[in-house]
Amino acid sequence: MSFAFGIGVGTQNQQNEWLEVFYQHPVHQPDPELVRIVRDSTGEAEGNIAVKADANQLQALADSLEEAGYEDQARLADQTSESSRPVVITLLETDEKSATTPEVYLKLHLLSHRFVKPHGVNLEGIFPLLPNLAWTNEGAIDLAELSQRQLHARTAGGTLEVKSVDKFPPMTDYVVPSGVRIADTARVRLGAYIGEGTTVMHEGFVNFNAGTEGKSMIEGRISAGVVVGEGSDLGGGCSTMGTLSGGGNIIISVGKNCLLGANAGIGIPLGDRCTVEAGLYITSGTKVRVLDESNEAVRTVKARDLAGQSDLLFRRNSETGAVECKTNKSAVALNEELHANN
Repeated sequence: MSFAFGIGVGTQNQQNEWLEVFYQHPVHQPDPELVRIVRDSTGEAEGNIAVKADANQLQALADSLEEAGYEDQARLADQTSESSRPVVITLLETDEKSATTPEVYLKLHLLSHRFVKPHGVNLEGIFPLLPNLAWTNEGAIDLAELSQRQLHARTAGGTLEVKSVDKFPPMTDYVVPSGVRIADTARVRLGAYIGEGTTVMHEGFVNFNAGTEGKSMIEGRISAGVVVGEGSDLGGGCSTMGTLSGGGNIIISVGKNCLLGANAGIGIPLGDRCTVEAGLYITSGTKVRVLDESNEAVRTVKARDLAGQSDLLFRRNSETGAVECKTNKSAVALNEELHANN
């Protein structure tokens, strides 16, 4: 079975290089018949493809899709046949390393549409295929062309607003998942996986290939590659160490019903029902005193030795400054009324 398919409307620069692509209805694991129709319409018999399509190709594709009963995709092909922007037909036979910008954007859409979870898609080598762009109120603009576009806007009596300069756009300019609240949409990148019931507050941040599995309160930073389990709460200013920020090859995760206090941080994966007190940052090499039920130290270990274990409370001793760990006797319970997203 093929991996993914999408008809995308994108942006190209003056050299006809792809800058970005919007896929309204990407398909994960398309039917063999759908794949056959797409290949017939593009003339590409095998492999992963990203073909720029003209109006005639798209209309012919729409007719073939409608005849075969793929009504949603037929409607999309018909609508994009009238697009003033370039349209690309992208088919991923396999989830191999991407070779084009449209392929990368299709994979990022799969994540944000919740078709695949973080680490469930091959994102090797994507950065050279994602141009650094000016994201503006007129869409994506090649940085080499920005100055002229700014001048054009001014002479026409307007202003071109540059919202960010980045390789990744805000997720909500492409995908708005059901059942979520995002207070500042600029802080959630395309390729984030935001689970049903998640609230991302103003200081919360979610990177690509990262996110939440279900109902969670996010007021801290979810770095690339980090997954937060359902029912967990990331307090204001807290941080998770991703593979792009010094975490190496260790996959950092937060289990279910965990609490990271304000300005806390982790460089190890947490199991379920764990708490890290406010202001405490735990790295893999942090020395931790393990306490018994009587709060007596029984051994000292490095935090990596406690990675992935459940029901742990990490705290700092207010007298000695030592990092301590004991059994967490209370789980986090999110306020159902406060965090309802319907």
